[in-house]
Amino acid sequence: MSLRDSDRAIVERELGREPTGAEAALFENLWSEHCAYRSSRPLLTAFDSGGEQVVVGPGDDAAVVALPGKEDVYITLGIESHNHPSYVDPFDGAATGVGGIVRDTLSMGAYPIALTDSLYFGPFENEHSRYLLEGVVEGISHYGNCIGVPTVGGSVCFHPDYEGNPLVNVACVGLLSPERLVTAEAQSPGNELVLVGNATGRDGLGGASFASEDLSEDAETEDRPAVQVGDPYAEKLLIECNEALIDEGLVLAARDLGAAGLGGASSELVAKGDLGARIELDRVHQREPDMNALEILLAESQERMCYEVAPENVERVRELAERFDLGCSVIGEVTDGNYVCTFEGETVVDVPAEFLADGAPMNDLDSVEPAEAEVDRPDVAPAEAFESVVRSPNTASKRWVYRQYDHEVGNRTSVRPGDDAALVAIREAGKGLAISAGADPNWTSAAPYEGARAVAFENATNLAAKGARPLAAVDCLNGGNPEKPDVYGGFRGIVDGLADMCRTLSVPVVGGNVSLYNDSVSGPIPPTPTLAMVGVSDTYDAPPASVAGEGTLLVVGASGDALGGSEFLAQFGGSDRFPTLPEEPTAVVDALADVAGQESTLAVHDVSHGGLAVTLAEMVGRDGGVDAAVDSVGDCFEETPGRAVVETTAPEHVRERFDDVAPVAEVGEATGDGTLTLDVVGETLTYGYEEIQELRDVLTRELE
Repeated sequence: MSLRDSDRAIVERELGREPTGAEAALFENLWSEHCAYRSSRPLLTAFDSGGEQVVVGPGDDAAVVALPGKEDVYITLGIESHNHPSYVDPFDGAATGVGGIVRDTLSMGAYPIALTDSLYFGPFENEHSRYLLEGVVEGISHYGNCIGVPTVGGSVCFHPDYEGNPLVNVACVGLLSPERLVTAEAQSPGNELVLVGNATGRDGLGGASFASEDLSEDAETEDRPAVQVGDPYAEKLLIECNEALIDEGLVLAARDLGAAGLGGASSELVAKGDLGARIELDRVHQREPDMNALEILLAESQERMCYEVAPENVERVRELAERFDLGCSVIGEVTDGNYVCTFEGETVVDVPAEFLADGAPMNDLDSVEPAEAEVDRPDVAPAEAFESVVRSPNTASKRWVYRQYDHEVGNRTSVRPGDDAALVAIREAGKGLAISAGADPNWTSAAPYEGARAVAFENATNLAAKGARPLAAVDCLNGGNPEKPDVYGGFRGIVDGLADMCRTLSVPVVGGNVSLYNDSVSGPIPPTPTLAMVGVSDTYDAPPASVAGEGTLLVVGASGDALGGSEFLAQFGGSDRFPTLPEEPTAVVDALADVAGQESTLAVHDVSHGGLAVTLAEMVGRDGGVDAAVDSVGDCFEETPGRAVVETTAPEHVRERFDDVAPVAEVGEATGDGTLTLDVVGETLTYGYEEIQELRDVLTRELE
């Protein structure tokens, strides 16, 4: 890839000359789809990002949100994709994705306290898909465990259209107080620019432009140099050094070195302050000999931060970097002129910083809306349908994945992975923070707009099932080649659907990431709107997803009476319209959060992927069983979000709270025998706890 002719003409007109080689490469990377959002930015205005809780919204390394009633406690939210690198090198691609989102958190002055990962692969039965899954999970677990940040949640999906292009979306939550807040906006001319962290090498060259292209058939070999190599031990030192720098008030502005390396971080930092910089590339500490100016500028070597520091504090920054065994280079200073880089006494870059960082023209692309699905439901026996859906890799237990993550380091995790949402203790505020993340490609393949609305609603329902009310969200919008009208039409649909439901729920979308050109010889990925949403609870406790065996089982929420986008149709073929969502989703979420907090509530579990059949199977424990009945096969497997199964000793309290909000139907009783007994239109299905586990442990069985 090189700077396209139309962009080169714009650059030449602005500069009044031809760009140097280094300038052309900088524009190529910073004006790439990955950095400039040229095809997506016109659509992103659909999101509402404001609210009284929002301190820093979109545009910085991470968003900052105040906790309700605790204005002295902030959290940060950020999400990133590392899709193409994870295909080329699953371990390093995924690992460096974790490292990058953690450094985004550090650059705001926050300490990282929780990670989620949302992963999407081709068919599980495919050997290459399993190879990618194993490598990605190993990379995430290695990096996250080594740096001591718990991975508390996420999702794993399998779909044929990810065969040639998997997705790895990683989110991070950080914690800080108002006086520690730092942004990526340079403050004043005369301040120094200081590079702290690992030495710069040649790894990751051209990563931003690589992420803005379709994957080629031989990408695993040809594009390997564009993948960064992570060092989690250096990242851990950087985390602690960053804490010390913030503690002493030495940082005026900060930016982590990610896409486009030093060139991207430093130019964006000064551009945000309407300033410039003068950087001497020779000063950058390097781990490889004879690096040229372009390599120093664009290398995406990991574990590096760029800080703006007052001149009188530079020596103290050096001392702290040395204490943590990190490299430190004073590479230049903030100016009120152009963004200028020199190398060996020669000026190699001299351009307006704002033009470089924000001057890319937007793309005007055609889009075609997908056709509505016809109704063609297959006729399948209840037992066959139940076993096929429950043991599907999409709905089966993800225990094999999350047991490799340290999800309790930091001593904050109250509700662990495997539940509807994680819950971490924010003791500084006396609050519980619930975290849910994911998407469902079956939904958004079937109906991009309605499917994305369902993704937002389901994440909010996950939080409510643990007694939390939604506070804010970040999104990672993944799509194929936007130059194809049908692909761009699907992408436009997920943007609008996610934005509309988040607005309806009064959940500001405070930041995010866009990843396009997820296309390969296998074709485009499904439009995939990963959402990471957080909510707040007044307690660190939450009702479990497994039954206690002592109460009545109620299904709260309205059925959509349609199977579109369901795992049932994915298993057996056919088609159907997408379920109709409730008209008042906020009222449903509020009611469910209240019910989850009732003393008489013994268990709550969201109904979504796989439908009621999977939910009931997941609620069975060794000592807690389910005796339930449904009226049709469709009732078992339709996936309308906004529903949950509640085990309660006071069903009248649940009915009262949902009065005029949503239907409440009694589906059965919890028992103490560890057995699922499910009557489906007169046919009784019976499975013991061990039999259910055997069905649901397909990932463990196949991967160990």
